[in-house]
Amino acid sequence: MKSISGELQELLTAIYRDIPVQKGTYLFQEGEKATELYYIQSGKIQVSKITADGQELTLRICSKGDLIGELTLFCDNAKYMLNAKVLEDGVISVIKRNVLEEQLMENQKLALEFMTWMSNHFRKTQTKFRDLILHGKKGALYSTLIRLCNSYGVMKEDGILINIQLTNQELANFCGTSREVVNRLLSELRKKGVISIKKGKIKVLNLRYLREEIACEGCPPELCTID
Repeated sequence: MKSISGELQELLTAIYRDIPVQKGTYLFQEGEKATELYYIQSGKIQVSKITADGQELTLRICSKGDLIGELTLFCDNAKYMLNAKVLEDGVISVIKRNVLEEQLMENQKLALEFMTWMSNHFRKTQTKFRDLILHGKKGALYSTLIRLCNSYGVMKEDGILINIQLTNQELANFCGTSREVVNRLLSELRKKGVISIKKGKIKVLNLRYLREEIACEGCPPELCTID
């Protein structure tokens, strides 16, 4: 979990067992009984939802310091509502849900901090859906590129290199659309000189263009991320 106190981070890391995870496997899948939460020590995890028509919608890419499965806390007979797929080999700390619940109930200060983090997490999700609903598929892609810049961007002389490899299908999953649509939109951005693509990585050459096209509201950086 990012942007939290050392005290809360110690709480999360003190009640776990570590397990190695491999790319392509799942921590959990939608509908399974939720008895554990997961704290990422290393690696990357994709959190997604399968829509009624079978389309995969990616909500987050989580990495070191993130907590997954937090939506199941304090819910009777809880089941996972999302899928958590391993994108990159790593190590995950397993936290028993009931143990964490007990710890938070006993420490009001930590419980308040945890609620604050949860509130920020929900705000992030709301802004993502806002972009998808208000600006359609194109806006969803542009918003995703901006968030990727904020999360994985490396400043270069001519732009911002998104230092993570994502296939066009994976980008499409963030936008709730097809790979073909993303292919076309990326091609248009390349022709306009807004982006370049080399060795599977995207470099944003004109971030202002993307922001202006979706009437960017200038959200705080901590909300405008992909995690």
